[in-house]
Amino acid sequence: MKIAIGTDHAGVEHKEAIKKLAASMDIEVLDMGTNSCESVDYPDYGEKVGLSVCKGEADMGILICGTGIGISLAANKIRGIRAAVCWNEETVSLARQHNNANILCMGARFIPAAQSAEMAKVFLTTDFSGEDRHIRRIDKITAIEERMSSCECR
Repeated sequence: MKIAIGTDHAGVEHKEAIKKLAASMDIEVLDMGTNSCESVDYPDYGEKVGLSVCKGEADMGILICGTGIGISLAANKIRGIRAAVCWNEETVSLARQHNNANILCMGARFIPAAQSAEMAKVFLTTDFSGEDRHIRRIDKITAIEERMSSCECR
């Protein structure tokens, strides 16, 4: 398995903890940055990781910013990305089982680095349930995405 990981300046410590975890699980990591606590713009990293997953360069992605919200918004603009903001292991498990989330997003200001690594472990080891009701719902999300690709809402 190969994952892409990215963060803004708020999540550098979290990213490093997750990279250690991934190494211990023999998971290859594409580090998309940033590597400094100097202020950067989270959409840049949401796009990098989202594109990496979309193009198949990585199987899954993990994104971290201050809240997890902004970076998820950026990643979710990319067709085929289902980036879920999660705040504990249970929400991570449900995002994988029910939504087949392919990117985990977390808020560094609200989750300690050690917990983010535990959440990443759940994300990387939980499978999509494949239940009909969940497939039907994901198919509806995909249909919205396809209809909106040609929408001129403005």
